[in-house]
Amino acid sequence: MKIGIDTFTCEGGKSAVGAYLLQLLKRIPPSGGLYELFGWEFDRFAYKEAAPRFEFISQCSINGRLANFSWHLFQYPKFAKKRAYNACFFPAAHKRLPNNSPCPTIGTVHDMAAYWGIREKKEPFGSIIRFVFPNILRQMEKIIAVSNFVKQELIDIAKVKESRIEVVPDGIDTTVFYPRPKNGDSVVLIQPFSFRQPYILYTSRIQYPIKNHIKLIEAFDIFKARTHYPHKLILAGGDSYGAEKVRASAASSAYKTDIFFPGHFPSKNLPELYAGADMVVIPSRYEGFGMGVLEAMASGVPVACARAASLPETAEHAALYFDPNDAEDMADRITTLATNHDVYHNCRSLGLERVKSYSWEQCTNRTLDIIQAAAEK
Repeated sequence: MKIGIDTFTCEGGKSAVGAYLLQLLKRIPPSGGLYELFGWEFDRFAYKEAAPRFEFISQCSINGRLANFSWHLFQYPKFAKKRAYNACFFPAAHKRLPNNSPCPTIGTVHDMAAYWGIREKKEPFGSIIRFVFPNILRQMEKIIAVSNFVKQELIDIAKVKESRIEVVPDGIDTTVFYPRPKNGDSVVLIQPFSFRQPYILYTSRIQYPIKNHIKLIEAFDIFKARTHYPHKLILAGGDSYGAEKVRASAASSAYKTDIFFPGHFPSKNLPELYAGADMVVIPSRYEGFGMGVLEAMASGVPVACARAASLPETAEHAALYFDPNDAEDMADRITTLATNHDVYHNCRSLGLERVKSYSWEQCTNRTLDIIQAAAEK
């Protein structure tokens, strides 16, 4: 059996989807069949540590989104046939897929944000997303949805038959994300950054309006005015669409000196950043899974999050919820976690219990079962 794994749009393991792929690759057993990776040449060594025994086949010599779309539409079928794949796995199936394939295709859909985002912005690829992409999804042998929320979107938006969709949640590595003892220092030193405690944390790309940073900034202002507490607000993430609006909102805040944008945070230092937080607040209006919820809870940090999209499914009863469109409601939950010690510790305890339901081992095993079943048809 020979399985191809598409690494395009996984950003060399640095994006959320890339991290997902790395977690799977690390756990594929040597006896799990013959797997090959294919993608851009500059990603050749990105997965070497996670999958040292897998061959990497470089393809699509021209970098860029349009060129890669074209490669998947026109060159992939010939490539897959030449490599004699029994099946191909697309870990970023919500971003890139072939129109047809000589072998069964299986892909993971992490969210449908690209569909909605491009539709609203009316970008050049809007017609592809609205018309071509759902049709391609319907042709797949199996689609792995990371949550029931995404599964329902696939049914409602792309009109995919429910029988073709399997829900396989992401995992969390508790050897990386775990509670760290407080050392009594008032400063968390993570080179090259230094953060004064206590701080409220939100880790997400700075994207307006979907990630909802501005409403969080408004809630932070209300919280500070009410309590006069010394908390800082750390918005960790690289700039994306509309980042300038978020930064302008922070600059106009009465508490702008307490709001920090450290940019994209190195993944190796992210667990320490989480563990040092007083609380994690996730105001996003849309998340396909809500990995930030698990990372915070596994770190022993209580979570307040929006009652929106997949977040309640991921957190269940272990978080405090608010209306993402209501800054007052958000501020109420922040204030509760900052002032009510019983609620704080209960959320922390429930969060640590909740993450036991998620593991990368379970995710990998189920994903491989789905891939191999498709390949054997």
